[in-house]
Amino acid sequence: MLQAISGLMAAMFVVLVSSTVVATPMPRIMSDLNGTNTEYTWVLVAAFLSMTVSTPIWGKLADIFNRKLLLQLALAIFTVATVAAGFAGQIGGATHEGGASWLIGWRFVQALGTGGLMALGQVVIADIISPRERGKYMGIMGAVMAVGQIGGPLLGGVIADSWGWEWCFFVCAPIAVVAFVMIQATLHVSDIRRKVKIDYLGAGLIVSGISILLIWISLGGKTEDTGGFPWDSTNSIVLVSIGAVLTIAAIVTEFLVEEPIIPVRLFAQRTFALASVASVAVGVTMFGTSVFLSQYLQFARGLTPTDSGLATIPMVIGSMAGAVGVGQAISRTGRWKPFVIGGSVALLAGLALMSRIHYDTDIWSVWLNMFLLGLGSGVLMQNLVLVTQNSLPATQLGAGSGAVTFFRSLGGTVGVSVLGSVLGAQVGDRIKDGLSALLEKIDPTLQVPSLLVDNPDCADSVDALGTGAVPAVGQLCEPVRTVVESSYGDSIAFLFLLVVPLAIVTFLCVCFLPNLPLSRKTAAEQIEEELGAELAALEPAERGGEGFRELVETGQIVLPEQTGTGKRGDRR
Repeated sequence: MLQAISGLMAAMFVVLVSSTVVATPMPRIMSDLNGTNTEYTWVLVAAFLSMTVSTPIWGKLADIFNRKLLLQLALAIFTVATVAAGFAGQIGGATHEGGASWLIGWRFVQALGTGGLMALGQVVIADIISPRERGKYMGIMGAVMAVGQIGGPLLGGVIADSWGWEWCFFVCAPIAVVAFVMIQATLHVSDIRRKVKIDYLGAGLIVSGISILLIWISLGGKTEDTGGFPWDSTNSIVLVSIGAVLTIAAIVTEFLVEEPIIPVRLFAQRTFALASVASVAVGVTMFGTSVFLSQYLQFARGLTPTDSGLATIPMVIGSMAGAVGVGQAISRTGRWKPFVIGGSVALLAGLALMSRIHYDTDIWSVWLNMFLLGLGSGVLMQNLVLVTQNSLPATQLGAGSGAVTFFRSLGGTVGVSVLGSVLGAQVGDRIKDGLSALLEKIDPTLQVPSLLVDNPDCADSVDALGTGAVPAVGQLCEPVRTVVESSYGDSIAFLFLLVVPLAIVTFLCVCFLPNLPLSRKTAAEQIEEELGAELAALEPAERGGEGFRELVETGQIVLPEQTGTGKRGDRR
């Protein structure tokens, strides 16, 4: 069984390496591209936006088309876009004008593939492994993913410091090719299909409505010179109005169609509803906070990309311990609820403690807090999907799993957007106040600020901060550098405080999840049983003549091919 999912694990590995290898040097990348804080946020938002809106569509497609081919398609899209993003530094010549926009665009395409891999990977595992046994394999995959998370930041820092940050993108291509070949050689999934209709209208409404609302959240509350608009401006009102109308239309459509992209009716099931709400909160805490940790480590602690990657190891160790240890324990005992509740407590504690950090907080204290964050997210991320899949009908496994992943990604996207806006405002105000305090003392002889008299090299630092570009902290003079580090440290701590209420929501949701026993049947076995029951119910019609034949001829039932073993389905 481990051999069957080895290609899938390699694909997940390359996705995590790609995201973490770039996350560490991202402040330097945006500095080299002369990017603004708004563009920095958009590099992150573009990826989360694309992944979010595409995830439920990939999940629904998994119920219709061959899952193996879809997985390979997603991996191909991801690989091409990742390589293309690496050429951002070649755009615009010496000034790199347009380089940030190029990077944002290809990150958007890259995340289309990421969304497919995240959604399809969970469905494929469910197709070949029962929920009771799935925990230990999820744990093994968690270990592989943890290696990617550990190796990515370290590799990203070393590559950025040695070869240049462009190679942080290029290095993922060979791994992706190997993963593609392994999927082709080792992954064999059942191709038992039902005749279903694709909800094109619902898909279009979901993508357009959610995208517009996320763009409104990302750009709202900013000034025009940073690419945004005030909340009460005409642009803001138009965007939120259009986005709300399209989203409401999408919800109505999903209620009316026979095969919805997001099965809204499943919200009547308590497990699906609570897991979806908990996934939103987990997405905010997991994606939002982890994104801004790299800024804290580099802007508030003054670490290099390499050292910043090393500093994230405690969080990754916590994530690995949560995924592997709890996964093994769930498969061994069959009990999942105590572990999930414990994970939510660890997440809440980590966020509360991180909200108290400053730029000069003892690094051992920060590492302990990061370990708790990793432990909580490692336990919750996969097990919320496991619990949801255990309660879903096998024929809706793809759509249901994609929906839960969608809500987690949605939480991450909204979290990054909102927290990024808050961070930009907080940092800007704090730096402005700090610089004003430094410059308010005037030298009586020269009639210039005493700071510039005592530290002539600070003139360039003050001018650099005045442009609104992402600061290169290591190049700032000491008094100005302290202002920047303090501003980022306190502002990022405030972000963690804002997320604490969402962690409380996660805790409450997992406490009220129904404690259902884990099934010992794979999704493929359940589908075969359902299909067998459907054929058995129609057997009198087959004997009588037309009823069964009509359903086959109209494509409402796709008969499995006859094989020598007598099993239903075509093994691919």
